Amino acid sequence: MYAAVRRYEGVTDPAEAGRRVAEGFIPVLRQVPGFVAYYFVDAGGGVMVSTSVFEDRAGAEQSVERAAEFVRENLASLLPNPPLVTAGQVVAAG
Repeated sequence: MYAAVRRYEGVTDPAEAGRRVAEGFIPVLRQVPGFVAYYFVDAGGGVMVSTSVFEDRAGAEQSVERAAEFVRENLASLLPNPPLVTAGQVVAAG
């Protein structure tokens, strides 16, 4: 499995961002081959973190591309800063 983690800072409305992600982005992400799971976390203080898990690297990389596109088109005012993206192979899971 592979995972992609994106950390967003300066989030202006976490509740609205969560609503838009749940209604608009998660259905798109579920269509990416190899989709396993997705989480969008309000870490407080204007920080939100998303984690996408896929069966393979290609799916994880595609999730990063689709996330960037979705943010640009639907969340730019709520997530004004580019995310810090970290991705790699899952080496342990529980």
